Amino acid sequence: MRAVLLGPPGAGKGTQAVRLVEQYNVPQISTGDIFRRNIKEGTELGKKAQEYMNAGQLVPDELVVDLVKDRLMQDDCKNGYLLDGFPRTIYQAVGYDTLIERLTGRRVCKACGAGYHIKNMPPKVEGVCDKCGSELEQRKDDTKETAVNRISVYEESTAPLIDYYTGTGALRNFNAEKDPDELLKEIVAELGA
Repeated sequence: MRAVLLGPPGAGKGTQAVRLVEQYNVPQISTGDIFRRNIKEGTELGKKAQEYMNAGQLVPDELVVDLVKDRLMQDDCKNGYLLDGFPRTIYQAVGYDTLIERLTGRRVCKACGAGYHIKNMPPKVEGVCDKCGSELEQRKDDTKETAVNRISVYEESTAPLIDYYTGTGALRNFNAEKDPDELLKEIVAELGA
């Protein structure tokens, strides 16, 4: 499988990515994860990416393309991969207010990185990770102001990708508002087992 998950920030791409890589036994290639790892390690690219991400802007195309190309050349991608967050495009089914709510409701475990949403996928105990019991936090780039700017940049910069992929016949649309298990079944049915 070689697939791309397209959708705006907070649409549930990460949730489905975890499930799909287990289903198909391929690596998940997430530009967000690549940037966060570089930021944590203090690389020059990480410092540059941090500036854009904190401002709610997309990292410039040249940097993203180079990272993805390099990642896809690694041995674990020979049998396929799942691109998560690259390239970016508009997710038409989700309204503006819903996006803001979804973005600002995301929470991440400080210890294991597990993702939650205070409304759509809450932990069993508020503020506590179901998997490891550690504290959940809101990412610095998930504030309302940053989310509004991210959506604006996203719509302006990547809308042409919808037309491009529609023209190639490769675009498939899914409603990320559905239950994650139900959505996974639909994606798997569309991609084939």
